[in-house]
Amino acid sequence: MRGYFHSGESELRRTDMKKESIRRFNRGLLLLLDVVAVCVALLFAYLATLEGKPITQELAIWAVGNLCLALILFAIFGLYAVLFKSVGIAEMAKLVACSLLIAAANVAFVIFTGAIYVRLATAIVYVLALAMMTMLIRSFRRLMGALRYRFADANAANMTRVMIVGGGEAGLAVIKEMQSSDKISYKPVCIADDKIEKQGMYLSDVKIAGTTKDVKKLAERYKVQEIFITIPTLNKKRLSEIVGRCQECNCPVKILPGIYQLATGQVTVANLRHVEVQDLLGRDQVNVNLDEIMGYIENKTVLVTGGGGSIGSELCRQIATHSPKTLIILDVYENNAYDIEQELKRKNPELHLLVLIASVREEKKMRDVFDKYRPQIVFHAAAHKHVPLMETSPCEAIKNNVHGTWNVAKCADEFEVETFVQISTDKAVNPTNIMGASKRICEMIIQTIGRRSRKTKFVAVRFGNVLGSNGSVIPLFQKQIAEGGPVTVTHKDIIRYFMTIPEAVSLVLQAGAYAQGGQIFVLDMGDPVKIYDLACNLIKLSGYEPNVDIDIVCTGLRPGEKLFEERLMAEEGLTKTPNGLINIAKPIPLDETKFFTVLERLCKEAYDETEDMKKSVKELVPTYTIDPRDSVAEALEKCCGNVDGKPAKKKKRA
Repeated sequence: MRGYFHSGESELRRTDMKKESIRRFNRGLLLLLDVVAVCVALLFAYLATLEGKPITQELAIWAVGNLCLALILFAIFGLYAVLFKSVGIAEMAKLVACSLLIAAANVAFVIFTGAIYVRLATAIVYVLALAMMTMLIRSFRRLMGALRYRFADANAANMTRVMIVGGGEAGLAVIKEMQSSDKISYKPVCIADDKIEKQGMYLSDVKIAGTTKDVKKLAERYKVQEIFITIPTLNKKRLSEIVGRCQECNCPVKILPGIYQLATGQVTVANLRHVEVQDLLGRDQVNVNLDEIMGYIENKTVLVTGGGGSIGSELCRQIATHSPKTLIILDVYENNAYDIEQELKRKNPELHLLVLIASVREEKKMRDVFDKYRPQIVFHAAAHKHVPLMETSPCEAIKNNVHGTWNVAKCADEFEVETFVQISTDKAVNPTNIMGASKRICEMIIQTIGRRSRKTKFVAVRFGNVLGSNGSVIPLFQKQIAEGGPVTVTHKDIIRYFMTIPEAVSLVLQAGAYAQGGQIFVLDMGDPVKIYDLACNLIKLSGYEPNVDIDIVCTGLRPGEKLFEERLMAEEGLTKTPNGLINIAKPIPLDETKFFTVLERLCKEAYDETEDMKKSVKELVPTYTIDPRDSVAEALEKCCGNVDGKPAKKKKRA
C-alpha cells in the first residue's frame, strides 16, 4: 500500500514537471517571436524612412534600447503568461498600451537628441509595425482557426449545424470558439434572440434570424442539428418555456450552467451541458439563509438517521460544512453509510464524524445511542418509501416508519434534544397507500409529542418527489431510453410535484431554524408536472421523438398509487414564513389519549403480521383510502380537467 501511494505521488510529480516544462517552452517561444518581431519592425522602419543612411553606433544603441524596452514592458504587462487560444480584447488592449508607452519613449528620445540619430517618422513606423506584428503573433492561432472555418465549405457536411439561442456576450463567446478552434466540429448557422433591435443583424458573421418564438421555423429553415442555449441569466420559468420550444425541433439541446461562467471567463463549448429535467420545473430554486443554518448547527452534536440515503447523505454533506461539534450518521444499510463516511472524510478531514450501523426499530439501541452520544439536533430521514413495495409488505412500513419514528422521537424528548426534524412526504396527505399513511402517522407523532415536550422542538417537513433520489422515476426513464424503450408510465394523466435534492435538503435545514414545535413545513413547489409529459421531455432531450423512435407505454396504476398528490389537507391551511417559499400547515386537533392507545395497538399488530393492521391505520388516519382506483374519474376532474378533456378552472392558492 505504501508503495502504491508512493507511485501515485511520483506520477503526480512527473505530470506537474511535464506541465511546467510545457509552460516554459511556450513562454520561451513567445519571447523568441517577440525578439524577431522587434528586429523585423526596426529593419522595416530603417529601410522605409532612413533611405540607406549608414547604421551608426548611436542608431544601433537606439535599436538595442527599443528591443530591451519592448521585452521588459511585455513582461510587466503579463503578455508572456497568456495562452494562445485565450487571446482576446484584454490582451490586445495590453499590447496597445505597451505600444503607446514605446511610442512615447521614442518621441521623447527624438526630441531630446534633436533627431540627429533617428527621425520621428522612423520611430512612428517602428511602433506601428511592432504593434501589428505582436498582435498577429498572439492572435495567429485564432486567426488560422477562423480562416479554416471560413473556407471549410468542403468539410461542411461533417460539421454539426448549430442554432444559438441568445445573442449576448455568452453567445458571442461560444460562436467565436466554434469559428476559431480546429478541434470543434460545430457550425453556428443562425441565432435566435428576443431583442427587436438585434433582428437581421450579424454576430461574428452569424445572422440573428428570429426570436425564441421562431425556434422551430429557424431549425427547419437552416437544417439545425443541435441547439445551444447561451443565456446564463435566465430564470427557471423562462428557461422552461424556451427549452419547451427547442424540444419541438427534435434535436439535442445544450445549455450554459449559469451566470458565474461569464464572471469567470469560462464560456466555452465545453461548459455547455445537456438540458436536465430540473430545468423544466418552471420555477427558481429555493434559497436558504445560510447564516440561520450555521447559527443552530455550529458546535452542536447532530444525528442523522438514514444518513446513507439520498436525502440523508445530502443532509450530512451540508451539515459537515457548518462546523458541527460531532456528526453522527445512523443507518441500517452499511454500504450506503460507508460511502458517505468515506466521502466526508475526504472532503472534510477536520470533521468529527461517527458512523453507527443500527435500526430505528430497536428501541433499546436507540436509547443507548441517545444516552451515550447526547445529540442536540436530530434529522430523522430513515424510512421505507417505495409505494408498491410497501403495499405488498405493509407491516414493514409500519415497523420502520411508524414504530421507528416513535422510538427516535421518544428518545429525543427523554434526552432533551433541542430540535427534532422529521422528513415527511406529500403522500401523507389523504393517503391512498400504506407508505403515505405511515408517514401521516409519523407527522401526528411529531405534532403530539411536540405539544407535550418541554425541551425539544419537534417539526416535520413535507415535500414532493425528489429528482435523482433513490427510487425516483427519472433514473428509470433514463435507463429505459438508453435501452431503446419502451418508457413505461402507469397512467397518462398522473401528475406529481417535483423538487431537487438540494431544495429538499434546504427545506429540511431551514425548518430546523424556524422550528417552534409541532409544526409541519410545506414547500411551495410550483405547479405539478405530468409524468407522461416528463417522459416525453426526457426522450426529446435525448434526441429522439416520443412514440416514433421510442414508445411510451401506459401500464396502469399500481396498488396504492393515485393520480395526483396534494400538499396539505383542507383543514390544515397555510401560514407564510420569512422565506416566502416555505409555508407552515396548521396542526389538526386530535384525541391524544386515543391516538397513543391505537398507536400501541398498531405497532403490536404490525409485528404480529395480523390482517387487522390496516384497520388500525384507518382508525388513526381517517383520510386513508385503501384502493384509489375506484375514484379515478373524480381525481381526473379534480386535477387534470374534466373527463371530456376540458381543463378544470384553477383554484386560488390558500
